Parts: sequence; structure tokens; C-alpha cells
Amino acid sequence: METFRQDIFNSEIGNTDFVQENQSLSKKNILRGLHYQIKQPQGKLVRVTHGSVFDVAVDLRQSSPTFKQWVGVELSAENKRQLWVPEGFAHGFCVLSETAEFVYKCTNFYAPEYDRNIIWNDPEIGIEWPLMGAPQLSEKDQNAPRLESAEVYS
Repeated sequence: METFRQDIFNSEIGNTDFVQENQSLSKKNILRGLHYQIKQPQGKLVRVTHGSVFDVAVDLRQSSPTFKQWVGVELSAENKRQLWVPEGFAHGFCVLSETAEFVYKCTNFYAPEYDRNIIWNDPEIGIEWPLMGAPQLSEKDQNAPRLESAEVYS
């Protein structure tokens, strides 16, 4: 299976170079996000190689007509779908299967000093997460600020 071709990606999205690829393994009901970098923003091309997740991107560009709007899609090893999360967007996902292996290419390096997040259930954004009970969150995600007090892009 061919999972990526630079020429096709560039014809659909524009010239983009990836500098880093990451992989994570999570268990059912784990919710990660909403994460972004305020400087050195990262575009991400995300996919799942095992299991399934509900993947979300939120536009955090104040100058955009889609500011605060979100898109969510199920990504799974079975459907082989991918999601492009552009620079200037927050990203998050919740695991739908018992486990899920998540792979993502990034357009910029991870920079912890610029790492920011927004609470996953912010009513101003209104993401409709397909959760079965309460999500499992990291301490960082439990204590994330709401959008109204978060640093966003101009």
C-alpha cells in the first residue's frame, strides 16, 4: 500500500516539506488534545495503522472565516483514511478501539516551549466527541485552558 506521495500531496495541498514523523499507542477512551504550537506551528498528516480514532482539527487562526470551527473524522487501519491538519489548527483525537496506533508526519519540529493546548470540551468550540463514558486525560489535558483565555494565531 502506498501511504504517501510528495507530488500528489503537493498538487492537492501545496508545497509542504515534512521534517519529523511520530508514532503513538493509546488505549480505548484516551483523549489527547487539543494541542498546537503557537510558534513553529506544525502541519500534520495523520493516520492510524492499528485500531480506530476520532480525529479532530480546530481552526485557531483569528483572521480565518472558519475560526473556532472544527472537523472530525474517524481514522482507522481498516478505512485507511488520512487527515491533513494545517498549521494554525489545534489537533486532538479519542481512541474508539481497544488500542490504536497513530502515525503523523509534521512540517515542523516539536518545540515544547511553544506547546499550547485548549480544553477538549470547550463549549465555545462544541466538538461532538463519540465517547463511551468519561475520557481518560493526561494531567496536561485536564488542566488545559478554555479558548477564551488561550493564546491563538492572529
